[in-house]
Amino acid sequence: MSPTRNYARQVIELARTRGVMIATAESCTGGLIAGALTDIAGSSAVVDRGFITYSNAAKMEMLEVPPETLHAHGAVSRQTAMAMAQGALTHSQADLTVSVTGVAGPGGGSVDKPVGLVWFGLAQSGKPVRATSRKFGNVGRERVRELTVEQALKLLIGALS
Repeated sequence: MSPTRNYARQVIELARTRGVMIATAESCTGGLIAGALTDIAGSSAVVDRGFITYSNAAKMEMLEVPPETLHAHGAVSRQTAMAMAQGALTHSQADLTVSVTGVAGPGGGSVDKPVGLVWFGLAQSGKPVRATSRKFGNVGRERVRELTVEQALKLLIGALS
């Protein structure tokens, strides 16, 4: 079994045991996290929805990411990841959300935001929103996205454990 499938199965089992609904807010992964979760039988009991907010307009319209946040910090930032996670919590029936925004490559990187940089947000009802980043390096678009999905699922496992 692939690591992604194994992590997704753990998320579904933990969420079911704890009665927690999950939503995702995805930019650089384009729905792969929600896809990994819904690949697991029984996921409909705990997965509420997924937001694919690839463009800044989608982030603002669907998740209410403030335009000022995007203007001041950019789409790939701690502030945007946190706003995305909070927006997903606000606009869903979920108790727990994960968000991802990053530079998958092969282009689009900069000195401050290199290819492989991904910010993750985690929002839970009644708790402060958290954010963390990972620098996966310029390992190829597919691998950055794969590692991002795995990390997002691990964050959900940690929040549910």
